[in-house]
Amino acid sequence: GQGPEGIARGPDGRPAPEARVHFRVARFIMEAGVKLGMRSIPIATACTIYHKFFCETSLDAYDPYLIAMSSIYLAGKVEEQHLRTRDIINVSNRYFNPSGEPLELDSRFWELRDSIVQCELLMLRVLRFQVSFQHPHKYLLHYLVSLKNWLNRHSWQRTPVAVTAWALLRDSYHGGLCLRFQAQHIAVAVLYLALQVYGVEVPAEVEAEKPWWQVFSDDLTKPIIDNIVSDLIQIYTMDTEIP
Repeated sequence: GQGPEGIARGPDGRPAPEARVHFRVARFIMEAGVKLGMRSIPIATACTIYHKFFCETSLDAYDPYLIAMSSIYLAGKVEEQHLRTRDIINVSNRYFNPSGEPLELDSRFWELRDSIVQCELLMLRVLRFQVSFQHPHKYLLHYLVSLKNWLNRHSWQRTPVAVTAWALLRDSYHGGLCLRFQAQHIAVAVLYLALQVYGVEVPAEVEAEKPWWQVFSDDLTKPIIDNIVSDLIQIYTMDTEIP
């Protein structure tokens, strides 16, 4: 599985098959979440519940897409954006059969609905009811505002740093970064990477004489940033390898 040391790798150094499965299923959670009108925090919670569940159990024992559907359902409750199981089933059905008909309310539908509800109870037990998480979103929002005031307006407007940082944060949920690193650290790291991508220099704070990222998060070190960035890059590597 995905241990604390980052994305699991096979003997050839490429991401292990289960990491690829989790990548694909996390993408399903994100796309289904958007179609269900979920906000970004509930989607992030759904992905985190999913990854956390598979840190505790093995991929062979459970259908990852059923776990994903239950994660969406559970995240809706945790984040108080309640979803109907019926909508989750319909959106998922359309995801797998884009040209197919909506599921009839027949025995198959009710079985699936029961499975989602049963699975939710199982997940709550496996996760010992710890299903609310600190996400990096609020920190990133705060850091972006501070940084915008710090940089000159020209270099801020010329480059889509904010858009890129949000995209990196969203994509980080394809893997289990959210379980391995602190929320503040992830927020700083996606910002760090976004600035690097566009070659934007942040002037050091004169009085502080320390790099901007340390001003935002004083217990953050350069090796932690490097680890997060490296995990993010591994996710993008998988994206190019997975059809």
